[in-house]
Amino acid sequence: MRTLVTGGAGFLGSHLVERLQAQGHEVVVARRRDYDLTSMADAARLWADAEPELVFHLAAEVGGIGANRANPGRYWYANLAMGIHVLEQCRLHGTRKLVLVGTICSYPKHAPVPFREDDLWSGYPEETNAPYGIAKKTLLVGAQAYREQYGLNAIYLLPVNLYGPRDNFDLETSHVIPALIRKVVEASERGEGEVVLWGDGSPTREFLYVEDCAEGLALAAERYDGPDPVNLGTGEEISIRELALLVAELVSYQGEIVWDTTKPNGQPRRRLDTSRAQALFGFRARTPLRQGLARTVAWYRKARPCP
Repeated sequence: MRTLVTGGAGFLGSHLVERLQAQGHEVVVARRRDYDLTSMADAARLWADAEPELVFHLAAEVGGIGANRANPGRYWYANLAMGIHVLEQCRLHGTRKLVLVGTICSYPKHAPVPFREDDLWSGYPEETNAPYGIAKKTLLVGAQAYREQYGLNAIYLLPVNLYGPRDNFDLETSHVIPALIRKVVEASERGEGEVVLWGDGSPTREFLYVEDCAEGLALAAERYDGPDPVNLGTGEEISIRELALLVAELVSYQGEIVWDTTKPNGQPRRRLDTSRAQALFGFRARTPLRQGLARTVAWYRKARPCP
C-alpha cells in the first residue's frame, strides 16, 4: 500500500516508517523542509505528489512544560492548522484511510484515573498544555464529522507519553524522560553533586516505549475502522520522583536529586485505561519501563556529540 507518514522523519515517525517498510508498504515521508502543512497549498502539493492510499498524521509542534508555556499560540495554531489541512486533503483525494495521532494532553486536568476515552470532554485540560491539547482534540471532532458527512475512514489514537531512542534531548523543548537522562548523564560525567529538577516530584506519568507505539499504530491501521478515540499505553504509572531515581540508578549517578518547587508540576496524574485498544485491535505494550529506559540511556550515550 502507498502510505504517507507526516512527521515521518521525527521521533515516533522514524520508528513507524521502519515498521511499515518491513511490512511491505511503499512509504512516503513528509518533511517540514519540503512541505509546510500549516499551508493548505503545501498540503495540496504533498497529496498531489504522494497520491497516498493510507495516511498517518504524526506531524506536530510539541514540547515539555517549558516549551508549552513559551509557545501556547503557536502550538494551538500549528497543530490545528496541520490537522485540518490533512483531513481536507484526504477528503478531496478520496484517501482510503487516515490515522490521526492525538495526545493525552487533551484529557481534563482532573479526569478520573485511569483516563477513559469517554472522559475526554468532562473538563478543561491542564493549563500549561491546554492550547496544544485542545487543538489536537478538535481534530477528533473533525474526523468524526468527516466520517459522518463524507465517509472518510479516519481513526483517532491517543498515545501516552513516549520515550526511546531518537527522542528529542534538547533541554529547552524535550519531555521529561530525555531531559532527565541528559541532566543525569551530564551531571555524572562532570562529577556534580546534585541535579535540579522542576516541581516537587509528586505527579505521576505513564510512559510508552516508542517501538511499542509504532506497533500500536500499525495494528490500528490494519484492524480498526471505528469513529471512537482509542488510548495507547501501558496502563502503569510512576511518580516523577521515582522515575528520577530509576534514571539515576541506570546511569550509576551517586549525587542528590533536588526539586525546584517554584516550577510547575503539570498535570497531577496520568494513567490510561488501555482496554479499548486491546479489545478492538489486540494491542498490548511489550516493553517494561526499566528495560526501555536502559535502551534509551545506552542510545543517548552512543549517539550524542562528544562532551
